[in-house]
Amino acid sequence: MKLLNTRRRAAAGIATVSLAAAALTGTVIVTSADGASPATFSGVVLGVGSDETSRTLAWYSSTNPASETVEVSKTADFATRTPFAATLAPNVTTDAATSTALTSANGKATLTGLEADTKYYYRIVSADGGKSAYYSFKTGTFGDGDYQFLFFGDPQIGSSGDPVLDGDGWQYTLDQTKIHSPRAELYVSGGDQVNTANNETEWSQFLRPSELRSVPWAATIGNHDVSGYAYEQHFALPSTIDRSDPLYTNAAKKGPAADAVSGGDYYFTYKGVLFIDLNSNAYSAANNSDPAHVAFVQSTITAQKAADPDIKHVVLVYHHSIYSPADHANDADNVQRRVDFTKAFSDLGVGLVLQGHDHSYSRSYAIKGSTAAPSGAKANPAEQPGQTTVVEGPGGVIYVTANSASGSKYYDLTNPGFSAGGAAIDPQGYTKDPLDPNAGDTATGPHARHWANSVENQEHVPTYVEVTVTDKGLTVKNIRSGDGDSPNAAVQRGNVTGIGPNLAGTPAPIGSLVDQVRIYRSQADVPVVKPPAKPPVHLVGAAPRIGGKARVGRRLFAEAGHWTPGTRLSYQWLANGRPIAGATGTSLKLTGKLEGKKVSVRVTGTLQGATPSSLVRTSGVRKVK
Repeated sequence: MKLLNTRRRAAAGIATVSLAAAALTGTVIVTSADGASPATFSGVVLGVGSDETSRTLAWYSSTNPASETVEVSKTADFATRTPFAATLAPNVTTDAATSTALTSANGKATLTGLEADTKYYYRIVSADGGKSAYYSFKTGTFGDGDYQFLFFGDPQIGSSGDPVLDGDGWQYTLDQTKIHSPRAELYVSGGDQVNTANNETEWSQFLRPSELRSVPWAATIGNHDVSGYAYEQHFALPSTIDRSDPLYTNAAKKGPAADAVSGGDYYFTYKGVLFIDLNSNAYSAANNSDPAHVAFVQSTITAQKAADPDIKHVVLVYHHSIYSPADHANDADNVQRRVDFTKAFSDLGVGLVLQGHDHSYSRSYAIKGSTAAPSGAKANPAEQPGQTTVVEGPGGVIYVTANSASGSKYYDLTNPGFSAGGAAIDPQGYTKDPLDPNAGDTATGPHARHWANSVENQEHVPTYVEVTVTDKGLTVKNIRSGDGDSPNAAVQRGNVTGIGPNLAGTPAPIGSLVDQVRIYRSQADVPVVKPPAKPPVHLVGAAPRIGGKARVGRRLFAEAGHWTPGTRLSYQWLANGRPIAGATGTSLKLTGKLEGKKVSVRVTGTLQGATPSSLVRTSGVRKVK
């Protein structure tokens, strides 16, 4: 990235006003000499690029100036900076909150040529004199190094009925990630950023957290985002996006227009992981979409692994959970995807699938799809519920459903007996896990897990998913980001009742784990855990003592004294320092041959693994009378 050397000058006729007020919206307000108001900026969001060396950037501009650029610098004074040209387009949507057509524009830019382990500052500048506040982000190492990313289920701002309270919960969760997952380099969306697609009040609350300007957001289209074009206006998606007709719910409305819909599939790579993001709103019941998604996944994996043989994991992301545990468990479209996707993902070598939509948490067993079981079966029948180390094996895939990251809406878990529909599409059904002791056949009785899920959880508190990437595997954690005292709109507004484990009223601490699993592709990838090294053992022994009277006809006794526990002792009696034949016991009978001689005893201790391994101690002498 080439930097330009410049001097900062106060332009004639330009006055800067109220930086403190502008900081609320991330905008610096300037007024030109003739009184015209240049562009101001809002909704700035940092996005993922095609790989770790790039980022995208999107924002709203209050006007539609002739041009805008993004200036990037390694210093906060922007004395040396690089300009990146932006694309501008008029916003075409009508704000659902006010029923007013937008008159603003959306800007997008791609920042390329980034260097590893570098902090960058950036700001937006318009041709008419507008200039945003500056923001910053830091790149990590490049290549195949270990790192963490975070996955967020449905913030769905506005779904509680109070967008501001929902925004408070969303802000709170992102703030907690800085405390409990400070190593995260990437945010990944499970979809449903907002509740109403073109509602700008909800979008402003979703985009409120400053973290969305410093950590790249990998956007995913949810069913509440797809029916409008604001999603496309607010996010700058990577250049890898495929906008083919089958990847839209309504291909006739995929262009910029007041009634346009959002759509498309895209991918990006990040430090040895291939992420593939699908618009699951389009499925095979409409436009033959699922075969198109599968074709996109297949062609992407084939091409990217050919270009980079070092890709170590494939992670799929889409909104509609096919093994969800709650209200959407057997929606007809989810059942359809369960049949269409599972075998294909197993055949293509996918390792992890991240999903949203059902506002509850689940982690599947390693699932393998096949011709005999197109909607999946356990890859390893011996895998146990809640198992914390899982070897997927050939074709095994873990499916994770994330709970609400904002607390705006929760769905309670359903029992398999009451969510086993869809048999016309999926003859296998979605029945109870035979390893669950609960019957799961009543609507209000003890909960039983669905057959596909190792873990199902609902506590009515916000959570997020942390994924740690290593060369050999992935560690997935579901982390609580809220408790009874944090913003939690669905509970606070009485939309749901109960909170905490088993909804018993006592929330677990923020930062505690709902679930954790280490995922490996094969047994050979599982680290060998060596037993802890034993502390060194030192062989210690006391000099022996001789008891008894030293007279002919009497008996002497060897007293070995204290030795290191476990030491094996042997004895040798001596006369005038020379071994007495056969005298190797703990006592010695004094015969006439020993009269007048000086008798002693030598004790040898041996202990395997000790230092030293053997030790000799000799007593003082006793003269035989």
